[in-house]
Amino acid sequence: MSDIQQLEAQLGQMKPWQLTAFSAALTERMLPNFTLFSRLLEFGDAVQVRRILDGVWEQLAGGASMNFEVQLDHVEANMPSLDEFDMYGAMPALDAVVALYSTLVCILEADPAEAASIADLSRECVATFIEVNEADPQLSDAELMRYIATHDLMQDEDAFQEEVLERLLATEHPNREFIKNLRTLAINEGVSNLGISDNE
Repeated sequence: MSDIQQLEAQLGQMKPWQLTAFSAALTERMLPNFTLFSRLLEFGDAVQVRRILDGVWEQLAGGASMNFEVQLDHVEANMPSLDEFDMYGAMPALDAVVALYSTLVCILEADPAEAASIADLSRECVATFIEVNEADPQLSDAELMRYIATHDLMQDEDAFQEEVLERLLATEHPNREFIKNLRTLAINEGVSNLGISDNE
């Protein structure tokens, strides 16, 4: 069983709120990649994107719910086009917004495959960053894969996903305190899955 199949099996046992919380936590950790890109290139509406993800956390904590179906269009409007932005930074920015889109789909449809796709997207985002910015271009494919798998950023990513899963699988019903702590873990002091921050 591959890692992603194993993850899908675990996610398949989860309640809808747990799937949403897993998705939201991974999206939260990717979000600085978008906010930094948005600020530097004056693209999109980072405040709106932030507010939509806040709405997801608020609903998880038992607060007011927003109309997530309507928000899908707003999220889509904030996806940078890779044709328009021919630079590496657009990729992780796009990944973060795609993750938010999938999180909203997860709320609406409670689909374990959507949650698994966010986990996969986040790992791919880290792998690409390592390959583009850190890896020696002379490495063979096998060496590159090994280099990525053992890189600190990938180790952190895997540990983070595991921690989120463990916390969720150990919790039957969410309460405000649990959601707050999960969110704090995901915010990671403003540092993204790529080790970058938009704290000016």
